[in-house]
Amino acid sequence: MQRFMWFSALAISLTLGSVPASAAQFKLATVAPEGSQWMAELRTGADELKKKTAGRVSLKFYTGGVMGNDKKVLRKMRIGQIHGGAFTSSGLSERYKDVMIYGIPLTFRDQAEVDYVRERMDATLSQGLEDAGFVVLGFAGGGFARLMGGEPVTTVDGLRGRKIWVPEGDQVTYASLNQLSLSPVVLPMTDVLTGLQTGLIDFIATPPVAAVLLQWYTKVSYVIDVPIAYTIGVLVIDQRPFNKLSAEDQALFSEIMGRAYDRVDAASRTDNVSAGEALLENGLKVVQPVDNERDRWDALGRDLRRQLVVDDVVSAAIVAELDGHLDAYRNGGASAAEQASVRPAE
Repeated sequence: MQRFMWFSALAISLTLGSVPASAAQFKLATVAPEGSQWMAELRTGADELKKKTAGRVSLKFYTGGVMGNDKKVLRKMRIGQIHGGAFTSSGLSERYKDVMIYGIPLTFRDQAEVDYVRERMDATLSQGLEDAGFVVLGFAGGGFARLMGGEPVTTVDGLRGRKIWVPEGDQVTYASLNQLSLSPVVLPMTDVLTGLQTGLIDFIATPPVAAVLLQWYTKVSYVIDVPIAYTIGVLVIDQRPFNKLSAEDQALFSEIMGRAYDRVDAASRTDNVSAGEALLENGLKVVQPVDNERDRWDALGRDLRRQLVVDDVVSAAIVAELDGHLDAYRNGGASAAEQASVRPAE
C-alpha cells in the first residue's frame, strides 16, 4: 500500500512538473469571424506569446460574436468569465466616454487625416482606458463607413425621412443622426439584411468589408462617396488578471499582441480597398455629392461635435484636442500645442 502511494505521488509530481507553475489562460471575445485576416493575425500573436512565455500565458478566443455584443462581454468581464476582447469604441464608452471621439460622424475627410490625428491622440485614449481599468493592446481601424442604399442621394437634405441603420449600443451615432434631423433605426447586426429586405431600413453606413462579408451589398444599389464615420476596434484586457502575471510576462503580452493588432490595423486597410473594388464589380454605383456639399458636411460635423459636448456624450477637452489637430493638418502646419512644445525658451 505504501509503495502504491509512493508511485502515485511520484506520478502526480511529474505531471504537475510538466505544467508551468504560473500558467494563465486569457479568454478573449471578438465579433471577428473565424478564418478572417483579423483572427489569423491574433492567433499568430497568441502562438508566439505562448511559445515565448514557455506556456505560462495562453489565449483562448471566442469568435463571431458568440459571447454577445460589447455590453454583454463587458458584463462577463466584470465577473471574470471573460478577460478581454476586441471592442468597438462605442462598446467601451460606458467605461470611458471619450473613446468614441474618432467615430463621431462627419469628422474626418480621408485616411490621411485619421493617421495624423491618431498619431497624436491614440496615447490620450489609451490613458483614459487604462484609468478605467483596462490594459490597452492596440487600436485597429475598420475603415470608413459610407452610406449605402437603394436611392442615389447627393445631399444631407435628401437623407431626411430615410431610415438609417444604427448598430445596437452605438450611442454616439444615434445621438449624431438625431442631431442632424435624420431618422436612426437601431438594429443588431444580425437583423440588418432582413431590415433591408423588408424596408425597415433604407440606408446603412458601413465599411466595404462588412458590406461584402455580411452580404448587405446584395440589397443596396448606391454608395455615397462621403466618409460618414471612421470605425475602429480596441483590443483590451482586464487589468485584474493581467496584473497577476510577472513583469516579464506582462511586457511580452503587451509587446507581442500589440504587434499582432498593428498587423490587423494594416490588413484592414488592404481588405477595405479590395472590398470596395468588389462592390463596384458587383454593380453598385458611386454617387458624388453635389457641389459644395462636402464643405457643408464638414460644417455639420463641427457643429455636431459641439452639440455632443453640450449633451455630455463626449468631453469638451477631447473635442478641442481633436479639432485642434484637424485644423493644424488642414492648414498644413503643427497645432498650437505642438508649436509651443518646440518653441525655444525665452
